[in-house]
Amino acid sequence: MNKSAILLAGLALVGCHRVPSSKGSLSASTSTPVATPVETPNGVKATNTSFQYLSGHGKVHFKHKNTDQSANFSLRIRRDSAIWLSGSLLGIEGVRALLTPDSVRVVNRLQKSYFAGDYAYLSQLLNVPVSYPQMQAILLGDYQSAPKGAIPVVKKEGDSQTVTYPQTPLILEQLVSLSTGRLQQLKVSETAAQRSLTVGYEDFQKPSGADLPFAFTTNVLGQQGGTESTSATLNYQKVEVGSGHLDFPFSIPKGYKKETKIKK
Repeated sequence: MNKSAILLAGLALVGCHRVPSSKGSLSASTSTPVATPVETPNGVKATNTSFQYLSGHGKVHFKHKNTDQSANFSLRIRRDSAIWLSGSLLGIEGVRALLTPDSVRVVNRLQKSYFAGDYAYLSQLLNVPVSYPQMQAILLGDYQSAPKGAIPVVKKEGDSQTVTYPQTPLILEQLVSLSTGRLQQLKVSETAAQRSLTVGYEDFQKPSGADLPFAFTTNVLGQQGGTESTSATLNYQKVEVGSGHLDFPFSIPKGYKKETKIKK
């Protein structure tokens, strides 16, 4: 299994809290999550998730060069603290990843190797610069506000708004539904390097424990040099938020080789 399938599957691009332990449990609040409205000075209105915890599972279909395969995936998130991803085929786990605000760790059980480092790893894997807050927003389908000093260009297109602004060295384009406030598409591009990452959100449903619609289908497309390089489609079968507790188990088996180069 190619690790890109699992890492891309989240996605497509805040406060930070440390995860107490990669093997520990995280207790969740039992209060009902409330949608978080986001409004910019330019009149853009978006509604973001605000729950503390999310867990979901489903299937991901992945295409990269001559690789075309499907796998099962599981996702767990503690807001601003940890993103945990696992991918398996026929019930056998192939890849597990744990992302925190300042670290990226990936274990590839099929190749008996692991990676432990920073976000330069994901930036190379996804072909665009990426950070923890961006990964979290992409996986949750949340609108990303313009950084200080950037002036968004806002246009109305039917029942949606397009919002474009620079975030050096990137250009972010977001499509927001005027009726629900939810993000429908995100495109992150770097013109100088001729590369981009596009994430589309579809099949909005209310997950267990929340009233805010969540995209049960996420389409991710990474391009470089104007040609398609990698794509992944995540189809959630179940999503739960704001109840119970979450574990983020992660360990590196003895004898596994540390990766020093990106293997897409």
